[in-house]
Amino acid sequence: MKKNICKALLATAITTMAVSASAAKVELIYSDTVAENDPRSVMLKQEFGGCLGNEFDFTSYHGATLFKQGTELTSMQRGNLDMANLAIFDFYNQIPSTTVLGTPFLFRDYAHMRAVYNSDVLDDMLAEIESRAKVKVLSFPYIGARHLGYKADKRVMTPADLKGMKLRMPPGEGWQFVGEAMGATPVPVPFTEVYTALQTGAIDGQDNGFPAVRSMKFDEVIDHIGKTSHLIAANVFTIAKSKWDSMNKGQQSAVQKCADRFEVALDKLTLNLEASIESDMAAKGVDVYLPNNAAFQTHVLKVYQDSRYSSD
Repeated sequence: MKKNICKALLATAITTMAVSASAAKVELIYSDTVAENDPRSVMLKQEFGGCLGNEFDFTSYHGATLFKQGTELTSMQRGNLDMANLAIFDFYNQIPSTTVLGTPFLFRDYAHMRAVYNSDVLDDMLAEIESRAKVKVLSFPYIGARHLGYKADKRVMTPADLKGMKLRMPPGEGWQFVGEAMGATPVPVPFTEVYTALQTGAIDGQDNGFPAVRSMKFDEVIDHIGKTSHLIAANVFTIAKSKWDSMNKGQQSAVQKCADRFEVALDKLTLNLEASIESDMAAKGVDVYLPNNAAFQTHVLKVYQDSRYSSD
Protein backbone atom coordinates (compact mmCIF):
# COMPACT_ATOMS: atom_id res chain seq x y z
CA MET A 1 0.00 0.00 0.00
CA LYS A 2 2.75 2.41 1.03
CA LYS A 3 4.69 1.50 -2.13
CA ASN A 4 1.69 2.34 -4.32
CA ILE A 5 1.20 5.67 -2.53
CA CYS A 6 4.88 6.55 -3.08
CA LYS A 7 4.60 5.68 -6.76
CA ALA A 8 1.50 7.84 -7.09
CA LEU A 9 3.16 10.76 -5.33
CA LEU A 10 6.26 10.43 -7.52
CA ALA A 11 4.16 10.32 -10.69
CA THR A 12 2.26 13.43 -9.56
CA ALA A 13 5.50 15.28 -8.83
CA ILE A 14 6.94 14.39 -12.24
CA THR A 15 3.76 15.50 -13.99
CA THR A 16 3.74 18.78 -12.04
CA MET A 17 7.36 19.44 -12.97
CA ALA A 18 6.65 18.72 -16.64
CA VAL A 19 3.67 21.06 -16.67
CA SER A 20 5.69 23.79 -14.94
CA ALA A 21 8.51 23.39 -17.44
CA SER A 22 6.18 23.59 -20.40
CA ALA A 23 4.47 26.62 -18.89
CA ALA A 24 7.75 28.53 -18.31
CA LYS A 25 7.78 31.59 -20.50
CA VAL A 26 10.71 32.94 -22.49
CA GLU A 27 11.61 36.30 -20.94
CA LEU A 28 12.62 39.02 -23.38
CA ILE A 29 13.89 42.32 -21.95
CA TYR A 30 14.14 45.19 -24.46
CA SER A 31 15.72 48.65 -24.08
CA ASP A 32 15.38 51.74 -26.29
CA THR A 33 16.28 55.41 -26.15
CA VAL A 34 13.04 56.65 -27.74
CA ALA A 35 10.11 57.66 -25.56
CA GLU A 36 7.34 55.26 -24.63
CA ASN A 37 4.74 57.32 -26.52
CA ASP A 38 6.86 57.50 -29.68
CA PRO A 39 5.17 55.77 -32.66
CA ARG A 40 8.13 53.37 -32.85
CA SER A 41 7.54 52.25 -29.27
CA VAL A 42 3.79 51.91 -29.75
CA MET A 43 4.31 49.84 -32.90
CA LEU A 44 6.94 47.67 -31.20
CA LYS A 45 4.57 46.70 -28.39
CA GLN A 46 1.64 46.20 -30.73
CA GLU A 47 3.21 44.40 -33.68
CA PHE A 48 6.12 42.59 -32.03
CA GLY A 49 5.19 42.15 -28.38
CA GLY A 50 1.53 41.55 -29.16
CA CYS A 51 2.43 38.99 -31.82
CA LEU A 52 4.59 36.73 -29.64
CA GLY A 53 1.82 34.93 -27.79
CA ASN A 54 1.60 33.31 -24.37
CA GLU A 55 4.92 31.49 -24.64
CA PHE A 56 6.83 34.76 -24.19
CA ASP A 57 7.07 37.48 -21.56
CA PHE A 58 8.15 40.62 -23.45
CA THR A 59 9.03 43.71 -21.38
CA SER A 60 10.21 46.93 -23.01
CA TYR A 61 11.92 49.93 -21.39
CA HIS A 62 11.94 53.32 -23.14
CA GLY A 63 13.47 56.77 -22.88
CA ALA A 64 16.88 55.28 -22.00
CA THR A 65 15.53 54.40 -18.56
CA LEU A 66 17.19 50.97 -18.47
CA PHE A 67 20.41 51.54 -20.47
CA LYS A 68 21.89 54.74 -21.87
CA GLN A 69 21.95 55.34 -25.61
CA GLY A 70 24.92 53.58 -27.16
CA THR A 71 25.38 51.03 -24.36
CA GLU A 72 22.76 48.52 -25.50
CA LEU A 73 25.10 46.36 -27.61
CA THR A 74 27.58 45.90 -24.77
CA SER A 75 24.72 45.13 -22.40
CA MET A 76 23.49 42.35 -24.70
CA GLN A 77 26.99 40.95 -25.05
CA ARG A 78 27.35 40.83 -21.26
CA GLY A 79 24.05 39.04 -20.83
CA ASN A 80 22.31 41.98 -19.16
CA LEU A 81 19.86 42.71 -21.99
CA ASP A 82 18.02 40.53 -24.50
CA MET A 83 16.89 42.87 -27.29
CA ALA A 84 17.38 46.37 -28.68
CA ASN A 85 16.92 48.56 -31.74
CA LEU A 86 20.51 49.49 -32.54
CA ALA A 87 22.06 51.95 -34.99
CA ILE A 88 24.53 50.58 -37.53
CA PHE A 89 27.20 52.82 -35.97
CA ASP A 90 27.02 50.75 -32.77
CA PHE A 91 28.93 47.98 -34.55
CA TYR A 92 31.79 50.04 -35.99
CA ASN A 93 34.46 49.41 -33.32
CA GLN A 94 33.98 45.66 -33.52
CA ILE A 95 33.12 45.30 -37.21
CA PRO A 96 34.55 48.25 -39.20
CA SER A 97 33.02 47.12 -42.50
CA THR A 98 29.54 47.96 -41.18
CA THR A 99 30.34 51.66 -41.57
CA VAL A 100 29.31 51.48 -45.23
CA LEU A 101 25.66 51.30 -44.15
CA GLY A 102 26.07 54.55 -42.20
CA THR A 103 27.48 56.50 -45.12
CA PRO A 104 25.27 59.52 -45.89
CA PHE A 105 23.62 59.49 -49.33
CA LEU A 106 24.26 55.75 -49.70
CA PHE A 107 20.60 55.14 -50.55
CA ARG A 108 18.58 57.16 -53.06
CA ASP A 109 15.28 56.70 -51.23
CA TYR A 110 13.21 54.30 -49.15
CA ALA A 111 12.63 51.86 -52.03
CA HIS A 112 16.37 51.62 -52.68
CA MET A 113 17.10 51.01 -49.00
CA ARG A 114 14.41 48.36 -48.65
CA ALA A 115 15.54 46.56 -51.82
CA VAL A 116 19.07 46.29 -50.42
CA TYR A 117 17.98 45.03 -47.01
CA ASN A 118 15.57 42.53 -48.57
CA SER A 119 18.28 41.09 -50.82
CA ASP A 120 21.14 38.73 -49.96
CA VAL A 121 23.86 41.34 -50.53
CA LEU A 122 24.36 41.83 -46.78
CA ASP A 123 24.40 38.13 -45.82
CA ASP A 124 28.16 38.02 -45.19
CA MET A 125 28.02 41.16 -43.06
CA LEU A 126 25.08 39.83 -41.03
CA ALA A 127 26.96 36.57 -40.45
CA GLU A 128 29.98 38.56 -39.26
CA ILE A 129 27.81 40.59 -36.87
CA GLU A 130 26.40 37.37 -35.44
CA SER A 131 29.82 35.77 -35.13
CA ARG A 132 31.80 38.69 -33.73
CA ALA A 133 29.25 40.96 -32.03
CA LYS A 134 27.25 38.03 -30.62
CA VAL A 135 23.86 39.43 -31.62
CA LYS A 136 21.42 38.26 -34.28
CA VAL A 137 19.86 40.81 -36.62
CA LEU A 138 16.14 40.10 -36.93
CA SER A 139 15.02 42.96 -39.17
CA PHE A 140 15.68 46.53 -40.31
CA PRO A 141 12.57 48.63 -39.48
CA TYR A 142 12.48 52.01 -41.23
CA ILE A 143 12.41 55.05 -38.92
CA GLY A 144 12.50 57.87 -41.48
CA ALA A 145 14.85 59.91 -43.64
CA ARG A 146 17.08 62.20 -41.58
CA HIS A 147 17.06 65.93 -42.40
CA LEU A 148 18.69 69.09 -41.08
CA GLY A 149 16.45 70.79 -38.52
CA TYR A 150 17.90 73.98 -37.03
CA LYS A 151 17.60 77.54 -35.72
CA ALA A 152 19.09 80.25 -37.95
CA ASP A 153 18.39 83.53 -39.74
CA LYS A 154 18.83 81.96 -43.17
CA ARG A 155 18.54 78.66 -44.99
CA VAL A 156 21.37 76.14 -45.16
CA MET A 157 21.75 75.28 -48.85
CA THR A 158 25.25 73.76 -49.11
CA PRO A 159 27.90 72.25 -46.81
CA ALA A 160 29.63 75.65 -46.67
CA ASP A 161 26.52 77.09 -44.99
CA LEU A 162 26.93 74.61 -42.13
CA LYS A 163 30.38 75.87 -41.19
CA GLY A 164 30.40 76.71 -37.48
CA MET A 165 26.89 75.34 -36.86
CA LYS A 166 26.69 73.18 -33.73
CA LEU A 167 24.81 70.16 -35.03
CA ARG A 168 23.69 67.59 -32.49
CA MET A 169 24.63 64.07 -33.49
CA PRO A 170 24.10 60.97 -31.37
CA PRO A 171 27.05 59.98 -29.17
CA GLY A 172 29.56 57.74 -30.93
CA GLU A 173 32.45 58.15 -33.32
CA GLY A 174 30.57 57.14 -36.48
CA TRP A 175 27.68 59.50 -35.78
CA GLN A 176 30.03 62.40 -35.08
CA PHE A 177 31.80 61.85 -38.40
CA VAL A 178 28.47 62.13 -40.24
CA GLY A 179 28.02 65.65 -38.82
CA GLU A 180 31.60 66.56 -39.67
CA ALA A 181 31.27 65.24 -43.23
CA MET A 182 28.10 67.27 -43.72
CA GLY A 183 30.15 70.40 -42.93
CA ALA A 184 28.97 71.13 -39.39
CA THR A 185 30.56 71.09 -35.95
CA PRO A 186 29.13 67.89 -34.43
CA VAL A 187 28.13 67.90 -30.76
CA PRO A 188 27.28 64.62 -28.97
CA VAL A 189 23.99 64.96 -27.10
CA PRO A 190 21.78 62.08 -25.87
CA PHE A 191 18.42 61.93 -27.66
CA THR A 192 16.49 62.66 -24.48
CA GLU A 193 18.41 65.93 -23.95
CA VAL A 194 18.14 67.42 -27.46
CA TYR A 195 15.06 69.58 -26.81
CA THR A 196 16.70 71.37 -23.89
CA ALA A 197 19.96 71.74 -25.80
CA LEU A 198 18.11 73.43 -28.69
CA GLN A 199 16.11 75.60 -26.30
CA THR A 200 19.19 76.85 -24.44
CA GLY A 201 21.39 77.31 -27.49
CA ALA A 202 23.86 74.58 -26.54
CA ILE A 203 23.28 73.32 -30.10
CA ASP A 204 21.95 75.00 -33.23
CA GLY A 205 20.38 72.00 -34.89
CA GLN A 206 19.77 68.27 -35.07
CA ASP A 207 19.24 65.76 -37.88
CA ASN A 208 16.23 63.59 -37.11
CA GLY A 209 13.36 62.68 -39.43
CA PHE A 210 9.88 64.19 -39.32
CA PRO A 211 8.30 61.53 -37.05
CA ALA A 212 11.06 61.84 -34.43
CA VAL A 213 11.03 65.66 -34.61
CA ARG A 214 7.30 65.69 -33.92
CA SER A 215 7.43 62.99 -31.24
CA MET A 216 10.12 64.89 -29.31
CA LYS A 217 8.56 68.32 -30.10
CA PHE A 218 11.75 69.66 -31.67
CA ASP A 219 9.60 71.64 -34.11
CA GLU A 220 8.77 73.93 -31.18
CA VAL A 221 12.39 75.10 -30.99
CA ILE A 222 13.63 75.08 -34.61
CA ASP A 223 12.92 77.40 -37.55
CA HIS A 224 13.99 75.39 -40.61
CA ILE A 225 14.05 71.83 -41.90
CA GLY A 226 16.27 71.29 -44.91
CA LYS A 227 15.21 68.03 -46.56
CA THR A 228 18.61 66.51 -47.15
CA SER A 229 17.51 62.88 -46.65
CA HIS A 230 21.19 62.25 -46.01
CA LEU A 231 20.45 59.03 -44.14
CA ILE A 232 17.54 56.77 -45.13
CA ALA A 233 17.49 55.45 -41.59
CA ALA A 234 16.59 51.95 -40.49
CA ASN A 235 17.20 50.55 -37.04
CA VAL A 236 18.95 47.22 -36.55
CA PHE A 237 16.42 45.17 -34.57
CA THR A 238 18.54 42.64 -32.69
CA ILE A 239 18.49 39.89 -30.12
CA ALA A 240 21.42 38.65 -28.04
CA LYS A 241 22.89 35.50 -29.58
CA SER A 242 22.91 33.82 -26.17
CA LYS A 243 19.17 34.42 -25.82
CA TRP A 244 18.51 33.26 -29.39
CA ASP A 245 20.49 30.05 -28.87
CA SER A 246 18.62 29.32 -25.65
CA MET A 247 15.30 29.08 -27.52
CA ASN A 248 14.00 26.07 -29.43
CA LYS A 249 13.30 26.17 -33.17
CA GLY A 250 9.63 26.94 -32.69
CA GLN A 251 10.37 29.86 -30.40
CA GLN A 252 13.01 31.22 -32.78
CA SER A 253 10.53 30.99 -35.64
CA ALA A 254 7.92 32.91 -33.62
CA VAL A 255 10.37 35.69 -32.74
CA GLN A 256 11.52 36.04 -36.36
CA LYS A 257 7.94 36.10 -37.65
CA CYS A 258 7.02 38.86 -35.22
CA ALA A 259 10.17 40.85 -36.04
CA ASP A 260 9.27 40.72 -39.73
CA ARG A 261 5.75 41.83 -38.88
CA PHE A 262 7.14 44.75 -36.83
CA GLU A 263 9.35 45.83 -39.74
CA VAL A 264 6.48 45.86 -42.25
CA ALA A 265 4.14 47.72 -39.89
CA LEU A 266 6.70 50.36 -38.84
CA ASP A 267 7.75 50.95 -42.45
CA LYS A 268 4.17 51.66 -43.44
CA LEU A 269 3.50 53.89 -40.43
CA THR A 270 6.73 55.86 -40.87
CA LEU A 271 6.08 56.56 -44.55
CA ASN A 272 2.58 57.83 -43.73
CA LEU A 273 3.81 59.94 -40.83
CA GLU A 274 6.59 61.51 -42.88
CA ALA A 275 4.11 62.87 -45.41
CA SER A 276 1.47 64.06 -42.95
CA ILE A 277 3.86 65.60 -40.42
CA GLU A 278 5.86 67.45 -43.06
CA SER A 279 2.68 69.11 -44.34
CA ASP A 280 1.53 69.97 -40.84
CA MET A 281 4.85 71.50 -39.82
CA ALA A 282 5.01 73.61 -42.96
CA ALA A 283 1.43 74.80 -42.34
CA LYS A 284 2.40 75.80 -38.79
CA GLY A 285 5.31 77.96 -39.84
CA VAL A 286 8.40 75.75 -39.97
CA ASP A 287 10.37 76.55 -43.13
CA VAL A 288 10.54 73.19 -44.93
CA TYR A 289 12.60 73.31 -48.13
CA LEU A 290 15.00 71.43 -50.42
CA PRO A 291 18.70 72.33 -50.09
CA ASN A 292 21.27 71.72 -52.83
CA ASN A 293 21.50 68.01 -52.13
CA ALA A 294 23.78 67.35 -55.08
CA ALA A 295 26.36 69.64 -53.46
CA PHE A 296 25.93 67.84 -50.12
CA GLN A 297 26.26 64.41 -51.72
CA THR A 298 29.41 65.31 -53.67
CA HIS A 299 31.03 66.87 -50.60
CA VAL A 300 30.10 64.12 -48.15
CA LEU A 301 31.13 61.20 -50.35
CA LYS A 302 34.50 62.85 -51.07
CA VAL A 303 35.10 63.29 -47.33
CA TYR A 304 34.23 59.63 -46.73
CA GLN A 305 36.39 58.36 -49.59
CA ASP A 306 39.37 60.25 -48.17
CA SER A 307 38.81 58.99 -44.62
CA ARG A 308 39.68 55.83 -42.77
CA TYR A 309 35.98 54.91 -42.79
CA SER A 310 36.28 53.78 -46.41
CA SER A 311 39.43 51.71 -45.86
CA ASP A 312 37.42 48.56 -45.07
